[in-house]
Amino acid sequence: MKLLLVVNPISGGVDKEPFLKAAEVVLKKYGINYRIFKTTGVNDEENVKKEISDFAPDRVASVGGDGTTRFTAIALLNSNIPMGIIPQGSANGMAVELGVDAEPIQALIDILISDVVRKLDIIKVNGTHRMIHIGDVGINAQIVDSYEKDVNRGMATYAKYFIEQLAELTPFKAELKVNGEQINTNALMIGICNARKYGTGVPLNKEGNPMDGKFELVMIEKVDARLLIRAGLSKFDESFLSSENAKVVSTKYAEITFDKPYMLQLDGEVIGEHDFLKIELEEEGVQLITHGGNPYLKGM
Repeated sequence: MKLLLVVNPISGGVDKEPFLKAAEVVLKKYGINYRIFKTTGVNDEENVKKEISDFAPDRVASVGGDGTTRFTAIALLNSNIPMGIIPQGSANGMAVELGVDAEPIQALIDILISDVVRKLDIIKVNGTHRMIHIGDVGINAQIVDSYEKDVNRGMATYAKYFIEQLAELTPFKAELKVNGEQINTNALMIGICNARKYGTGVPLNKEGNPMDGKFELVMIEKVDARLLIRAGLSKFDESFLSSENAKVVSTKYAEITFDKPYMLQLDGEVIGEHDFLKIELEEEGVQLITHGGNPYLKGM
């Protein structure tokens, strides 16, 4: 077997070297032919695709957080090479959603031995941007933007900007065209969901399933700041997603027009300000190495 590890050295402020040293012991023990590709922030997409072409791996492992998982999935889009996830970011939201083992070495072993491979949907935004987990416009996108500009990483930094944004909650106007209907909303945030929860554990969408051939738009129109402060950045009751606070629409295609440009983030990566979004589903875009503990495989 040939395995390519795609590593983001800075994701989540986590030092990847201890994992890589332990991983090399395992890979050598089992005679796995492997290479390690580390992102640098310069021509990463072009370089990883060249590495994939030159090395022709049988499997690819994404080593990092949600952004690294998205990056790896895009590199493998519509290919026959399956990928697995090794959680090494600050949030690891998609890994948690998919039941990936929280212990990185065990996650690596699962990638090596599992024969459970399933197709994972990908969402395309404005023709060129893609995501696999959760994106949004509004309060969380502003938090992510501030976080990305900070030299520090980790949940403490995220928490700082989370609290700052609570004091600045302001709704914005948006018009959605979805499933042949027009929806007008004054929202604090609009989530684009291929799954259910942020990496913090905060639920955004009860219906999400990254393997069901659709995505959800979640319009958060009210937020109880006291509830959020009590909850902090951990899991809280899904009653937060009541119909009084949020509207949810499932679809394969949508267009959203805003009253002015707002910040967009996709899988924890800031994309910039946009006043219009065209959102399309790329069904079964990438092959995912998973296992029987994946909660989304139940009933499939």
